[in-house]
Order: sequence, then C-alpha cells, then structure tokens
Amino acid sequence: MEESGEKAPSISLASPSGDSEPLSLSGISFVDYSRISTHIGELDRVLGGGIVPGSLILLGGSPGIGKSTLLLQTCHHVALKSGQKILYASGEESPQQIKMRAERLGVHGDKIIILSEVNIKRITSVAEKEKPLLLIIDSIQTMMDDEILSAPGSVAQVRECTAKLQRFCKSRNLPVIVVGHITKSGAIAGPRVLEHIVDTVLYFEGEGSRDFRILRSLKNRFGSTQEIGVFAMESQGLVCIENPSEFFLSERTRGIPGSLVVPVLEGSRTVLIEMQALVTQSGFGNPARRAEGFSANRLSVLLAVMEKRARMIMGASDVFINVVGGMEINEPACDLGVVLAVASSLRDQPVAFNTAVVGEVGLGGEIRGVSRIEERVREASKMGFQQFALPSSNMSKSLEKVVNQNQGNPHTGDKSDGKNNAMKLIPLDHISSAFSRLLE
Repeated sequence: MEESGEKAPSISLASPSGDSEPLSLSGISFVDYSRISTHIGELDRVLGGGIVPGSLILLGGSPGIGKSTLLLQTCHHVALKSGQKILYASGEESPQQIKMRAERLGVHGDKIIILSEVNIKRITSVAEKEKPLLLIIDSIQTMMDDEILSAPGSVAQVRECTAKLQRFCKSRNLPVIVVGHITKSGAIAGPRVLEHIVDTVLYFEGEGSRDFRILRSLKNRFGSTQEIGVFAMESQGLVCIENPSEFFLSERTRGIPGSLVVPVLEGSRTVLIEMQALVTQSGFGNPARRAEGFSANRLSVLLAVMEKRARMIMGASDVFINVVGGMEINEPACDLGVVLAVASSLRDQPVAFNTAVVGEVGLGGEIRGVSRIEERVREASKMGFQQFALPSSNMSKSLEKVVNQNQGNPHTGDKSDGKNNAMKLIPLDHISSAFSRLLE
C-alpha cells in the first residue's frame, strides 16, 4: 500500500509538452534508425541485433550475478567503437567503487561519464547537458523523485521514476538501460507496471557458485523473446560463449546410467544439453519427485505414462531430474530424453555415449514429431554424435544430407576425416521400442 500523504503519481505516456494530437497512420513520418551495437555478441543477439534508439530496457537479476559488470563492459565497447559519451548513473556505488571495478575489467576512457546520483531530475538534467549516446541507471530501486513523498524503492517512487525515464528517452530518442533488483521469488521488485512501461525486459540468471550466466529476454518490442545469451564469468569479466553446446557438454562423463543428450531450441540457435536422472529406492511412504530445469508436473505425467504403457513400476522409487548447467527447458521435444534417462537409471543401463535423442511423448506412450528437426540433427552432427533417435514421423530424405555434413569429433565440433562417422538415424514410434533399442 502506498504511504498516505504522497502525491498521486502521473504515468501518462503523452508527449512532455502535453499537446499531442491524433494522427492518421499514413500521415506519421517514420525514420528507420539503425540499432546501436553493443559489440557484445550474446547481448546483441538477445536484444534482436542491438539497442534501438529511444528504447527503455530493464535488466534484472540476482545480487552479484554480474549485471553491473555486463553494463560496464557495454559502456566500454559502445564508447570505444562509437567515440560518443556514455552516461552511467549509479545510486548504489560511489565513483571510486565503480572505478575499482572498471580497473579490474580493463574498462577505461574519458567517454564514460560516471554520475553518483539518486535524484531522477538531476540525472535527466545531466543527460540533457552531456547528450550521451546511451544512459544507464543502476538501479531503479535507488532512484527518487522529490515530488513523491515516499522513500526510494517504494511502489510510487519506482513507478514514477520509470515513467519519467520513459517519457524522457522517447522525447530525446535516447536509449536507457535501467537495472532492477529481484525479490526472493525471482520476480523483478516493484510494481508490475514497471515491466509494462519498458520496451524490453532482460533477465540475467545463473548461480554464484558457477561460472556461466544466461541472459534471457522476457519481453522485447523490437525482437524475439526466444533468444538466449550465454556468458562465462572470468577474472577479466564476462566472456561470450559462442558454442553453448560444447560448453554445456564439456564435463560429461562416459558410461553413467541416467545421462543422455537432448537438442533444445533457444530462439534461432540449437543447444545440446545433458539430461540426468537418478532413480533410487524410496525410504518413505511417499516417493520423492524432484526436477531441476524441467517441469515437475510434466515429470509426473511422463512417469505415469512409463508405468502404464511400458510396465515400469515407479511407485516405490524416488526420481530426480537435473538439466546440467542450470538451463530451463520447457519444450515437449525433451520428453523422450527425460523418459530414457529415467529408464536408464532405473535399469542401471547407460545409453550409448554418442547418442542424442528428441521427441514428444503422448499419453499413449507414442513418440510424436517435433519442429525444426533438421536444425537439431545438424547441431548433433556437428558435435560428433554417432546416433540420433527421433520420431518416425520426422524422418525424411532431407535428413540424409544433414547427417553427412559438419561431422565433428565427439563433443568438440572439430572436423574429423572419418567417412565412417556418418550419423545413424534411429526412428522411434513408442517408448517401449526406445527402451529396447537404446538401452545397452
């Protein structure tokens, strides 16, 4: 609830002068501004090719995940390549603290202007004077408008400051990136209107104990929300991972039951991920069902299908599923990978190391076709996999050409000279046939 006595905030998106008039669509002049490249490949990919002038971007993530690091590196690359000023306004750190991080990251240059300020009017005033190519606000929860009688971070302050930034960036055609904190539940802190006002919502995720980070787009008015960017946190800062498949499979071990590889789609790219399952005898009345990176509800459905259609008794076993690397996968094409991983762990029989699988599993145990099968097969072939299990309905002559192209050494993508390395396609109709053909 908003504090009593505060001024009712205005979040009108009309022009600042208040003299906007209705216009016919054909009568509106349009200038196709080119995007501003961040020169960070994974960030540009998620944004849809770069930053759109006049856009308002919200970047959220857990404390310490690397949001400020990513933005400082963005400042460095944009300022270096464009030769124009970048204004970095921080309400959390002093200029000396920002300088300390910049030295560690190798960020330097007189085109990056640091402003330690929380007053939103002061920040926009400095932006008017400096005329930067890009404005960064770190973070929106520390900003305040002195016309609002509440503390920084309150619902009213966050809402009004964001609305003023939105009007400011649209009227000056100045792109603005604002950092947003997240709550314990993982949602961006503040009112939901915050996400509605901005043009793009980016979410930076990962675990502090691991080196990798994943950047996702939850909303993007100027591009796809299906793309992801993969980074590794190193001593010199964030480094783009150009081959996520190799990165996620780098520590995979041979001969372990319950482990196999599934190609998943993330926007325009295909990523190979390792799916792991562990099935053990339950020591309690109610068996445990846990899933990391996969829907627990979908896991329950698939276990029921296995028990009913393949006569696998699962009622007395604990089942744990883990998507290695912290990826979150939601597409039904991963069903067959989950089912095979569970069966492999239950029987203590590993799936052949160089096998990738894909397919949706129906309630009758049938294996249904999936989309963009050629892209999935091509990525597995490039990474050197020797077998690819897929739905029979996805089999086509065009796949024969794919399996003979881009064949590499296992899990490296390096070219090999072996003509005998052509991938074998294994068409499957039912989960029972998958178990009999793929479990050693």
